[in-house]
Amino acid sequence: MEIIVIDQGSEFLDRGVEYFWRQWGEASNFDFYRNCIEHSIYNEAALPKFFLLLDNDKIIGSYALLTNDLISRQDLLPWLACLFVDKEYRNQGLAQKLLDHSMAESRKRGYQTLYLSTSLNNFYEKKGWEYFAMGYTAYGKDIKIYAKNCN
Repeated sequence: MEIIVIDQGSEFLDRGVEYFWRQWGEASNFDFYRNCIEHSIYNEAALPKFFLLLDNDKIIGSYALLTNDLISRQDLLPWLACLFVDKEYRNQGLAQKLLDHSMAESRKRGYQTLYLSTSLNNFYEKKGWEYFAMGYTAYGKDIKIYAKNCN
């Protein structure tokens, strides 16, 4: 298994867009995902970046590093988003592998702290993330923000 970034010339661009949208999108926002991912591939150093977990050439997981996770705390970055592992591959340590990769990628880009927003309870706490603050979605809902030191 390997983790790759969707970048220029990636044979996984179209399949990656489809995968992210299928896991996180809805009927009306496929173009949002396509546009975001397509425009993330031109500057290797800049965010956002979209990563895929592959089992041979089958996409089985994902995560993204973003400048904002569409919540009120736009002063914080980078954000871990879109963490997902296909159901049949869960409980094998792959989510932790993706989390470790996200930390390494954040460090490589010069960030000391990585943030995420979630409505999940106890998943990220068990992975060493600490509650940071409450934030608000664009739809007026409050959401927990977690942080983790990248070092």
